[in-house]
Amino acid sequence: MIIVKDTHNYSSVERQEKIVELLDIQERISTDEICVRFGVSEATARRDLESLSSQGRVRRVHGGATPLQQKTAPEEIPLPAHSMEQLEEKRRIGVRAAALVNDGETIFLGAGSTVLEVARSLRKHRDLTVITNSLPVMKLMADFSDDIAVISLGGMFQRSELSYIGHIAEQALAEVRADKVFLGSRAIDVDEGLSNHYLPETITGRAILKAGREIIVVADHTKFGRVAAARLAPIDAIQAIVTGSETPMQVLVALGARGVQVIIA
Repeated sequence: MIIVKDTHNYSSVERQEKIVELLDIQERISTDEICVRFGVSEATARRDLESLSSQGRVRRVHGGATPLQQKTAPEEIPLPAHSMEQLEEKRRIGVRAAALVNDGETIFLGAGSTVLEVARSLRKHRDLTVITNSLPVMKLMADFSDDIAVISLGGMFQRSELSYIGHIAEQALAEVRADKVFLGSRAIDVDEGLSNHYLPETITGRAILKAGREIIVVADHTKFGRVAAARLAPIDAIQAIVTGSETPMQVLVALGARGVQVIIA
């Protein structure tokens, strides 16, 4: 694992806050990682973890610490609200993912704010066919060049994601094929795979996966290490993940070990 050293000269209180912040986005932190990241001795790292443990903020384990509770995916919230979260990271992901698209391809763009950033970065592409169940993507593509053809799926309108799901959408998906599918996910775990909260959305998601030759997940760092109620697919059902540099290195390494191409934006 590659650990980036933080060169700021933190006080013990500030350093402990940073440790808690790191545990918000990764499942475990070791004393060795604390030593390297903050440039402190092993004894200092242990004292930091013991202090946080005594405050009831982390769970002390052999060689390091873990969060007090297992992370679960946050409840789904409407797209207009969560579209502003991690916006800079999502924009980077969108630009990097769009660079994977070749002129002349047929692609599928799913619902969600990160996929919408992929769509925004396709304006200069030519001779594309875009299949989508996302109303914001449809509206965006309406303002793009005539070189981009749009195929929209009907179905039951899901207000929280401004997307179309259900039987009608799944029937339409059985009639189309895409070179590349770009999907977001509410929760991604190396062992548990991709998952969502809403079962009907998940069933439509499975139909989307069958429509593409190459499956590419786009997700900011907050989506990793989380598990939701409805399992969409195992991690080896996808070919690539595009994520931000904020995603913990151990997660990226684990994904690579499972055969998933990891692309950092």
